Amino acid sequence: MGDRAHHDSVRRSYDTVAEEYATRLHGEFTEKPLDRALLAALLEQTEPGSPIADLGCGPGHLAAWLADRGARTVGIDLSAGMVEAGRARFAQVEFREGDLLELPAEDGEFGSAVAFYTIIHLDPADLRRAVEEARRVLRPAGLLLLAFHVGEEVRHLDEWWGHDVDIDFRFLEPAHVAGLLEAAGFAVEMRMERTHYAHEAETRRAYLLARRI
Repeated sequence: MGDRAHHDSVRRSYDTVAEEYATRLHGEFTEKPLDRALLAALLEQTEPGSPIADLGCGPGHLAAWLADRGARTVGIDLSAGMVEAGRARFAQVEFREGDLLELPAEDGEFGSAVAFYTIIHLDPADLRRAVEEARRVLRPAGLLLLAFHVGEEVRHLDEWWGHDVDIDFRFLEPAHVAGLLEAAGFAVEMRMERTHYAHEAETRRAYLLARRI
């Protein structure tokens, strides 16, 4: 990221909450029908046998959901604590520690990729680079599914579930993200917004599905 101190604070914050995060969110997709539908659509359109990347995977519950439905999944996260928590829980997922701006993956390694609430931690100046890096690791015509909070605000946490953290959650405008995708060599095929579910933070959520050109 542009600001190394900010970059490191994101890593340390997620290391700090990794175990509690994994415990609390282990089964979150059982309560998110629209998310499940979008992930199922991604899975259906992914080239058979090609791996799916979960970028900013946290403890890997999304990657595990896909793996349980026949996908070969690779979870990549900046936080060593999150990667450790995922490896302890989901043997069906391959985990790698790595950065959205320099993914530990080969060119064209993945048939598709998911990044749910991941780009919200990037410095705005780094969003374009992250999108370009996602494109690099996708095969031609590969799909990228993004999810993020809608808006322009920045929410800062210095306490999370009783743990000391130092982390920003940046809300994003869908049109801006779509423009970055298109400039980086994607065709945006779907845009969707929804309100929060009862158990979620009170934010509006956006989803973009884009295909590598």
